[in-house]
Amino acid sequence: MNPLLPLSILLLCFFFIQAQFCFSAVVFAVQKHRRESLLTAQTSCDIFTGSWVQDESYPLYYFSSCPVIDPQFNCQLFGRPDSNYLHYRWKPATCELPRFDGIDFLTRMRGKTVMFVGDSLGRNQWESLICMLHAQAEASPTQFIKGDPLSIFNFLEYEVSISFYRAPYLVDIVMFQGRRILQLDEISVNGEAWKDADVLLFNSGHWWTHKGSLQGWDYMGDDGVYYLDMDRLVAFQRGMSTWANWVDLNIDRTRTRVFFQSISPTHYNPTEWNDPVSKNCYGETAPVNGFNYSGVSPVQTRVLEGVVKAMRYPAYIFDITSLSKLRKDGHPSIYNGDLSPDQRANPDQSADCSHWCLPGLPDTWNQLFYTALLF
Repeated sequence: MNPLLPLSILLLCFFFIQAQFCFSAVVFAVQKHRRESLLTAQTSCDIFTGSWVQDESYPLYYFSSCPVIDPQFNCQLFGRPDSNYLHYRWKPATCELPRFDGIDFLTRMRGKTVMFVGDSLGRNQWESLICMLHAQAEASPTQFIKGDPLSIFNFLEYEVSISFYRAPYLVDIVMFQGRRILQLDEISVNGEAWKDADVLLFNSGHWWTHKGSLQGWDYMGDDGVYYLDMDRLVAFQRGMSTWANWVDLNIDRTRTRVFFQSISPTHYNPTEWNDPVSKNCYGETAPVNGFNYSGVSPVQTRVLEGVVKAMRYPAYIFDITSLSKLRKDGHPSIYNGDLSPDQRANPDQSADCSHWCLPGLPDTWNQLFYTALLF
């Protein structure tokens, strides 16, 4: 045997390993440069201002492949006849969004918990994110723990938890002598479940305006005084101030990212998009054209902005309001598994123009969330 052969093999192995290392280093450097470039672009770009463009590469998943879509959001399963609303992509005016990459999300969030906290609009976005991740990691083992108020979807291979905590008002509701008291100045029961999350995305708004059978409380309590009712905007401001103070005092912002989703718009008034014929979102199959929309922004938005601005460490306002206003076509309308046949036959009264179809608009929210969180 040639005595130089082992040395030759060792040298070849050395150079091969070096080449592999260099190749890996180059790939890492390219990926790092790409992310830094995108990050630089995003810091100088308002990703929430732009327009909707048709893109046949969307949707990013199909309803039949997602394990968590509630009947309330599952428009295609419950008979929605059109599909054009699925083929739109959000394009910021001055930059490009990175395409959503579920494996990248799971890899970079390994070992972490992302928690959505709020009402059914938060649940809408939570289910969307699970669908988007599951579509790209379909073979990866998962675990779904469904509960109330807390539901958890685990991607076991990555040790990533995507959870939802139902708290429509964020502040506590307590029972006293059989009555529901909305405690405007208290977050103690709810907040314990939020403290260990690595990313928190809160939302609240719609439930503060509900009255009659939809109202979720019997009395409001604030600083030891109880009210049958009060100005709802005042109540919202007090509740959100309690939330903001709680976050400042209880969340370690060196380890936890905090987002607040702005108010998701409804489409019950067609005069807002200059349609004299329609009664609501029923039958709408395309977005509002262009960048503009005549509808008035929810007054809660100004309250929320003021509350967040006053925080010691302001939350990131996840501003989906304006881009969502353009999507009058994105609601379940009557294609909602929670409606009876009689209700479906009466869209003027029964159409759901508050929530959003899945697949659909919340997938764009999550593409923006992916960008804001990781780029």
